Amino acid sequence: MTRSKQRKTQYYLLVTSVGDTVVSYLQLARPRCRRHEVFLTLKAPFRPLSASAVYHVVASRLSALGVQSMLIGPHGLRHACATHLVAQGLSLKEIGDHLGHRSAFATRTYARVDLAGLREVGAFDLGGLA
Repeated sequence: MTRSKQRKTQYYLLVTSVGDTVVSYLQLARPRCRRHEVFLTLKAPFRPLSASAVYHVVASRLSALGVQSMLIGPHGLRHACATHLVAQGLSLKEIGDHLGHRSAFATRTYARVDLAGLREVGAFDLGGLA
């Protein structure tokens, strides 16, 4: 996938179930045309989905599932992924690399959602040095 801000290719590993679903889509549902992009409009002329179309697809699906969140578009999924990675114990550097951040500064927002980690730091015993 080419990142919009950095204009460079970023590769993502897919779990088998997601990979299988993408393959099924490509074989059975994706419009037949010469475009190289994976996700296209369903009606001719076929073209890549716009950012607003992706937002609409994600927001509609989250609404249908009853998901309530401050972030309801693709960025909400990105934020949920990063929050999940924090909960799994990945470092901010690892999360930033996964998200394609160029600096740790951009990933710092996820530090505040690791409440367990913050509590652990707050409960650290300085052994009488305080």
